[in-house]
Amino acid sequence: MNLAFIGMAAALGLSALGSAFGAGFAGMASIGAWKKCYAAGKPAPFIMIAFSGAPLTQTIYGFLLMNFIKSAAAAEGFDPALGLGVGIFGGLAIGLSAFFQGKCSAAASDALGATGKGTANYFIVIGIIETVALFTLVFGLLLLQ
Repeated sequence: MNLAFIGMAAALGLSALGSAFGAGFAGMASIGAWKKCYAAGKPAPFIMIAFSGAPLTQTIYGFLLMNFIKSAAAAEGFDPALGLGVGIFGGLAIGLSAFFQGKCSAAASDALGATGKGTANYFIVIGIIETVALFTLVFGLLLLQ
């Protein structure tokens, strides 16, 4: 068995796992915030849908990293251990980015539901966390070249 194949699976699997947890946390918080808005007779902000879906992009980054590992593994002289390492640690970093993005999105939904203010600020923080996943993807690609 080629170790790079395990790295490919880890890149996608760990990224998707983080996205699942992150979207789950954010989605539950959005539902709770909407419930509070409805109970108080306030309009429920639809933008919380974006908070709930924010962690899903990291699954795409994991898929891209998986494909980068696959392409690198086809090159002559490629070390499969490098593919394994980039896949495991890259997938883990991307997945953790999604996990914590979901936690921050959950807090953003709660705060927006309570105050109706701060949407742009919340998206800035969510974007900063997204940057961790993007940096991981790009640096992983550079390692594989």
